[in-house]
Amino acid sequence: MSPSTENRSTPLPYPEVPARRSPGAALKRALFGIAPEETSFARRGFRGDSAAVRERLERVGSCFVAGYHAGLEEAGCEALAARIDREVDRDHRGFAYEGAGMALALLDTLIPGRRDRLARLLAGPGDAQRYIVNVGAGWILARLPLSPERLLARLDPLLGWLALDGYGFHEGYFRWPRSVARREVPRKLRGYARRGFDQGLGRSLWFVDGADVERLPQTIGAFPPERRPDLWAGLGLAVGYAGGRSEAETAELRRAAGPLAPALAQGVAFAAEARERAGNPAAHTELAARVICGMSAAQAAEVARVAAEGLPAGRPEEPAYEVWRRRIQDRFRKGA
Repeated sequence: MSPSTENRSTPLPYPEVPARRSPGAALKRALFGIAPEETSFARRGFRGDSAAVRERLERVGSCFVAGYHAGLEEAGCEALAARIDREVDRDHRGFAYEGAGMALALLDTLIPGRRDRLARLLAGPGDAQRYIVNVGAGWILARLPLSPERLLARLDPLLGWLALDGYGFHEGYFRWPRSVARREVPRKLRGYARRGFDQGLGRSLWFVDGADVERLPQTIGAFPPERRPDLWAGLGLAVGYAGGRSEAETAELRRAAGPLAPALAQGVAFAAEARERAGNPAAHTELAARVICGMSAAQAAEVARVAAEGLPAGRPEEPAYEVWRRRIQDRFRKGA
């Protein structure tokens, strides 16, 4: 599957679809629910001294939880999409779809019978949010004794690798003393999956460090050199998709990336393409693209789409997803 402009759609509201709770909705929430306070900075012990940034990033977490619970409780993808559209504003809707992706992947894995909930979402109202839904599916790798290989076999050959990003984000967000402070990697990761994990871990740093542009380079700099490019790329995705800092602060972060700035720009390009595909552009994405990529968000999204054309089949050690990322980084390295 290529993330080209073909089949790209604007997310549609579903106000005509009544709420229809799935059988056992209350039990599912009781068993698998996430308490709202779990995403607070105080509960997680995240750093950062800006109240405005803290509130912004906590809003991201609450929207994820809202989408996750909707995925657990709603019967059918249309009802799920309708609930997300009712409860979550357009700017944050992608985070809710990330939560929904986790919920449906979890139910597909644990509940006997149907195994097509996630596939139905991606084939229907979740298609426009395809990037972020795949990210959400990867959260279950942190919650279940499931191998990355088994999960990847159920996902798109290209965008399915974003599930490893979701895994890395979860471990950074919920277990940062282990994954960030001690820089440990889960034992079940092998080969390229470790790099996908680091991309998500880098994205989580935007939250762990409270989007502190002075602290973030120090945090990444404490990791082994071979892990830093993927961490910067993941950070770029967070900067472009979640936002929260001024133009001057964003420029400071780009300078701090130094020779790894193309990796940072690649993450921003991913964010720009994800938001354009979903039809939910944001001013902070435009700012990040202009400052870090040197172009508009629409142009950065186009760089990502063009780089996806004619991708090779890939190899286990270098899947097509990595070829795609490298093409984008090469474009920014040469000056897009």
